[in-house]
Amino acid sequence: MITKAIIPVAGWGTRRLPITKVIEKSMLPVGNRPLVDYSVQELIEAGVTDIYMVISNVEPCQVREFYNENLALNQYLIDRGKKDRLELAQTLPEGVTIHYTTQDPAGKYGTAVPIAMVVEEYSIDEPVLVFMGDDFVWNPGGPSSARSLIESVKNDSDSAILGVKVASSEVDKYGVLSVKNDNLTGIVEKPDTEDAPSNLISVSKYIMSPALLDEIVKYVHDNDFGPQDQEYMVTDPIDTYIKNGGSMRVVATDGEYLDGGSVEGWLHANNVVCGSKK
Repeated sequence: MITKAIIPVAGWGTRRLPITKVIEKSMLPVGNRPLVDYSVQELIEAGVTDIYMVISNVEPCQVREFYNENLALNQYLIDRGKKDRLELAQTLPEGVTIHYTTQDPAGKYGTAVPIAMVVEEYSIDEPVLVFMGDDFVWNPGGPSSARSLIESVKNDSDSAILGVKVASSEVDKYGVLSVKNDNLTGIVEKPDTEDAPSNLISVSKYIMSPALLDEIVKYVHDNDFGPQDQEYMVTDPIDTYIKNGGSMRVVATDGEYLDGGSVEGWLHANNVVCGSKK
């Protein structure tokens, strides 16, 4: 059973300035909850008990404050006869621990870096779920992304990637999964509609085996990209892992990908989530 997950939430969120000058991107609200909490609660529901969040070295850290116990608020609710709201203030259930790793925004940059940092700091040698902290897949009434991924793997050497179905006319906006016999053979970035290998897009939701995690750590260590040269993208070590014989199962979902990285995407996420609760 997979009980560990990594969620990178560091970075300045420059695409969402000026609001991200004072609010961390992963803490932007969708409905009445921050973006990152949709992933956190989904992972907890799927059986994850240890979550490793990679945060920026900027204080105060809003993500950490959100998941910490607020004793003053709890006492206020009790004193004012609002005990029914105590459960809403408990953002982390008993038995679940969030571990924090600090990433310097001035250091190496890209999706592979925070994963490598956690693996090394905590000596992780078992499969983990990896979810980015500023997006999620909305699938009310259907299986969550985390559960679908967990159910797809058979043993500790298996890796998996989530694929979200989109209209063929939309594939040129995303990294599109190339699939053979339900396994990933590559990711094609923003292909023309007629050249797209499928209508499944990558949304950075994974199960990563120990072998793949090792490949990511090696990739970050073995390359020295300058700050304006190239990001340390996790798709690079994934490609190497596959070329070296590793397998990554593709798990398709009918859920809708919601992204808070742009104003338009964030507004759409709010409309979808709030609209479904009417």
